Amino acid sequence: MTKLISLNINSYSIMKKILFPLFILVSVNLFAQGVLKFKSESHDFGLVEEGVQAAYTFEAINTGSQPVVISNVQASCGCTTPEWPHEPIMPGATAKIKASYNSQGRPGAFNKSITVTSNTSEPTKVLYIKGIVEKKDPNAIVYTDAQKKASPKATFEKLSYNFGKLEKGQKVSYKFKVTNTGMSELKISGILAGCGCVSHAVSKETIKPKESAVLDLIYTPKSLGDIEDVVTVSTNDVVTKNIQIKLKANVVPTLAQPNLMKEGGHKMGF
Repeated sequence: MTKLISLNINSYSIMKKILFPLFILVSVNLFAQGVLKFKSESHDFGLVEEGVQAAYTFEAINTGSQPVVISNVQASCGCTTPEWPHEPIMPGATAKIKASYNSQGRPGAFNKSITVTSNTSEPTKVLYIKGIVEKKDPNAIVYTDAQKKASPKATFEKLSYNFGKLEKGQKVSYKFKVTNTGMSELKISGILAGCGCVSHAVSKETIKPKESAVLDLIYTPKSLGDIEDVVTVSTNDVVTKNIQIKLKANVVPTLAQPNLMKEGGHKMGF
């Protein structure tokens, strides 16, 4: 009986010596992967003139310990052409993925996705491009130098604002000060946002030369992550008709703190 127990203990020790290094090896292989960390996962072109090839390059760094191979990049439509590196991306190296949107014959808002497939810990990553294509007007007015000199001019105190951390669907606003530094009355005719998540109010319908007004942008983000949405403000300024303002936020599903004292709806006892 003693010999049998001794045999079992020796067998267990041998199996432990064999299996433990194997377990370590498997664990290391599971966690030793490449990781693509993108600087941004979406881009808003704002207002794009019809016919322009709107292009943006997404950059990502391999923060993992193994090379990354991007096997495919697939756009959600034929109007978007992706380009990506086909050679392995070594740890610490940067990868660039270019997305080009063909705006010819496509007036209006667009929101397209680009799916990146790779051998990383997150095998698929979805990137987004959006914007608004302005229909090209063949009868557009060509203004004289005198008309340009007499034009109103919208001068904004700032052209971007970062709301910080927001909850998805949370409504916030920021008041942008605009001054008419031109020679005639300024009117803000409207705003455009490809995200469909911005409305506005203006404190004055008409802004006289050297006077200021407030443009209140009401923002309700619809996407998650580090978001940058572009708002195009249209005016009667004949020199710079459209002005772009950037709204930024880190959007999370909820700002509510989890109740660590509860589990499954019941209080935990100590």
